[in-house]
Amino acid sequence: MSFSVWVALVAASVVISFTPGAGAINTMGNALKSGLGRALWGILGQQAALVVHIVVVAAGLGVLVANSPIAFDAIRYAGAAYLVYLGIRQFLAKPVVEDDGRSDAAAAAVPPDESGWSMFRRGLLVNLLNPKAIVFFLAFLPQFIRPGEPLLPQYLIVAATVILVDVAVMWGFFAVAARSFRRVTSSARGQTVLNRVFGSLFLAVGVALAAIH
Repeated sequence: MSFSVWVALVAASVVISFTPGAGAINTMGNALKSGLGRALWGILGQQAALVVHIVVVAAGLGVLVANSPIAFDAIRYAGAAYLVYLGIRQFLAKPVVEDDGRSDAAAAAVPPDESGWSMFRRGLLVNLLNPKAIVFFLAFLPQFIRPGEPLLPQYLIVAATVILVDVAVMWGFFAVAARSFRRVTSSARGQTVLNRVFGSLFLAVGVALAAIH
């Protein structure tokens, strides 16, 4: 892969990663609930899903999914249902910090109630159950792959670039941006408001995924 093609790949990956979606919502929710460091678990889960999507497309299975309305719709509705489930759970979540006047430091000391593996698994499913990602990669990857050159090194470069850019954007932007709401989460009322906001966002994305063809 030439340097100019790789630069174009980086630019395209940055634009894609900054596009708001379920992954960004999931990352911000994790950062608010469990902290900046632990939010990385969810981000890594999302990257694992991207690897699966790239492998599926590279193996040619993406064409089958894209051309099979039944397979596409099955994955799409499963993904939509999962996002709606996450939205309802988030919307109805109870505050983990009592509104008793404790300082921000005391609120931050409250241990997270979700394991890293749970966040990883949720991040994986959020990205994995999105057939439009497969269709997107079907259109995206060929722009940076040269059939006349060895394919494996090219796919490895594409995968590494897309993942590193997405981790940087998710953790360095969306997770950090969520920290600006940290003061709000020091009270039960603030947590309730944010739970309902992020729950509504998950619901909106889930409904959009199910409704938009």
